[in-house]
Amino acid sequence: MEKRSNKSWQWIPSLYYAEGIPYIVVMTVTVIMYKRLGISNTDIALYTSWLYLPWVIKPLWSPIVDILKTKRWWIITMQLIIGFGFAGVALTIPVSNFFQYTLAFLWLLAFSSATHDIAADGFYMLGLTKHEQAWFVGVRSTFYRLAMITGQGLLIILAGYIEGSTGLGTASIEVFTDPDVNHVSFVHPDSLDRTDPIGELSQNELRIMVGPKKLLITAKKQPKENIDSLIAFANNWNKQNGHLESTEKSRKSIEEAESASWWSTTVVANLEYYLKKWFGPEKKIVSKDYAGNVGAVYFYLSQKPESDDEIILNFGRDTGDKSLSLISGNRLVFSQENWNIPAMAVIQIDPKLDTKSSAVFEAQSGNIPLAWSITFVLLSIMFVLFFIYHKIVLPRPKEDGNQAVSNIKGIFSEFINTFALFFKKEKIGSILAFLLLYRFAESQIVKLASPFLLDAQEAGGLALTTGEVGLVYGTVGLLSLTIGGLLGGFLAAKHGLKYWLLPMAIAINLPDIVYVYLSYAQTDNFLLINLAVAIEQFGYGFGFTAYMLYMIYASEGEHKTAHFAITTAFMALGMMIPGMFSGWLQEIIGYQHFFIWVMLATIPAVLIIKLAPLDPNFGKKEKE
Repeated sequence: MEKRSNKSWQWIPSLYYAEGIPYIVVMTVTVIMYKRLGISNTDIALYTSWLYLPWVIKPLWSPIVDILKTKRWWIITMQLIIGFGFAGVALTIPVSNFFQYTLAFLWLLAFSSATHDIAADGFYMLGLTKHEQAWFVGVRSTFYRLAMITGQGLLIILAGYIEGSTGLGTASIEVFTDPDVNHVSFVHPDSLDRTDPIGELSQNELRIMVGPKKLLITAKKQPKENIDSLIAFANNWNKQNGHLESTEKSRKSIEEAESASWWSTTVVANLEYYLKKWFGPEKKIVSKDYAGNVGAVYFYLSQKPESDDEIILNFGRDTGDKSLSLISGNRLVFSQENWNIPAMAVIQIDPKLDTKSSAVFEAQSGNIPLAWSITFVLLSIMFVLFFIYHKIVLPRPKEDGNQAVSNIKGIFSEFINTFALFFKKEKIGSILAFLLLYRFAESQIVKLASPFLLDAQEAGGLALTTGEVGLVYGTVGLLSLTIGGLLGGFLAAKHGLKYWLLPMAIAINLPDIVYVYLSYAQTDNFLLINLAVAIEQFGYGFGFTAYMLYMIYASEGEHKTAHFAITTAFMALGMMIPGMFSGWLQEIIGYQHFFIWVMLATIPAVLIIKLAPLDPNFGKKEKE
């Protein structure tokens, strides 16, 4: 027995580490990647939520994995395909229509990962005795959790490090306001003084040129018509000269694939108009006739780039008075065609500001596509190595693949019967409502939390770097999530699920209020941001315990393994549908109102627990 356990150590940790990586990459890492590549929150939430579908319908093709080949064959084959999928993402990130191509490979990854889950979980039961299954359950959970840390933390920190270490570096621009000084802070790009004060450093060095490095804006309200005209000029100038082309191309590639339908032009358009009118972000307007003054910052390259790759410049406020806001030019694109044409960024003063003030804005030009391509290349290499390693060390249980092909018809008949029996359970409607609504709020916040942390402060976000987001969620957040889950499991085992169901429902929902605070405060305090995320993730881990235990309760009976798989499908469906519209809603009403909506969306989860059937003794430790 001991010898069998020693061999199990060779494959169980690596197998469940490999199981967790593609899931966390598809569900979480891609959200951050697409945000850094300039995709809108609407498209990020919609298309990455669709990637839940393979896990939703996973029970439908699980019999195929049981019947065809061996589970060992499915595991190593899926790992090779996953490695190929990661390579496909890496190779298509730099191309012009990257959103479409990378999504195609992510679909391949999602289906391969879901199939790998089926095979790995089945193989676990075949490759171990019942005693070993119980003994190693903590080991598999630990290494699956390490995969979460790798995905949410280390991979994102790595991408952030490469972003900061490549490209053309960073540049800081100081912006000042003074109500007593008249100064022209908005000139035509053709009139820009391009004298390079440090040109003698290197005539052959490619770098971002900035003008001016110190911008003075007169803090006096101006006629609104004049200000609107200047802002429109800057936007049109950037658009005509291709400085916005990359972002627009990303959206256009998706929008052109979707012809306008009656639903989008009639229902969606009218709903969007209503939401913008009544719940849109508040605008800082003192009067209809006057607006805050504006100033312009100009960017161009010191010389023509040698490669065809686009250079992306991200610009936003770093520190200082939030009354100085970037309203145009947060993401600018340079290429061989427009390298010497200045791109414009417009900074506006809050119309209520009438005193001296200042802020520092930072321009970052890291090679974002290269950073994420390297990250996915490393993932591809990792899974090729998993393929080779598991092909060698995975055991060959005699029971694996012994299913008689002649009995396929009977197997599918039994599968359909098992599926039907689940929906004949008593109070199945209340059970399904619980599975779909318990995480209704969380399913929306999980898609927008990272974009919120990454977005510029002018867009309502916190302007963290990619590496900082990896640190917040991959280390602090995940540690809090783990502690919350362990505590939840301990208390549920002591008093039973019924006793803790309401407190856990409150715990998974109420801490979401930290995002309401962060969206209104927009704090620069990194420690405070970590604390807020730690509170939310601890509550999520504690409250999610109730959901997992209820899935087990809903699966009780003769076919509990198959029925548990069905409950996991409804769990994925409950995450998929709300997540699909969350980005669209956030872009209409802004982060502040979106997080208030999330708090309202927590109400169904608390109400549904009153209707969900539950044995009061379920989960309690039986007295000996």
